[in-house]
Amino acid sequence: MYGYPIFNVLASIIQNMDEFKFHHPIEVRYADLDPQGHVNSARFLTYFEQARVSYLIQLGLFSKDQSFLNVGIIIADSKVTFLAPVYFGQDVQVGVRVSRIGNKSLTMEYQIIDGTDGRQLATGSTTLVAYDYHLHETILVPDEWRTKIHHFENGE
Repeated sequence: MYGYPIFNVLASIIQNMDEFKFHHPIEVRYADLDPQGHVNSARFLTYFEQARVSYLIQLGLFSKDQSFLNVGIIIADSKVTFLAPVYFGQDVQVGVRVSRIGNKSLTMEYQIIDGTDGRQLATGSTTLVAYDYHLHETILVPDEWRTKIHHFENGE
């Protein structure tokens, strides 16, 4: 790291952003606010969802005209760590990555950052289970998903 504190902060921000190859911009709407004037905590999961769907579309694992019943994932667990408040009109981006793929589940991690200065505003994760909505049972994570995610996350 550098000898000056501001350079250490900037280097840390750049490093954090580089860990996420996919970023989705979020428009903070007035309806997202709570009475205290910042984004309601429940909206962070909605921001994660928006970014997650965009990630799946980007990788060709979902399309806008496809039924959600054919996506084949359900959320088994979610976590949010709040680091700083988010306000109306703030430039916000959500970084998304897949950090683990198991037999029947995968873990996605999220980082909400201020798009102006790169400050982390929140982090989080979801565990997604591969699911056949027609048979109502868990399934193996499809090989196509494994391959596309691996290639994207590893820059191949």
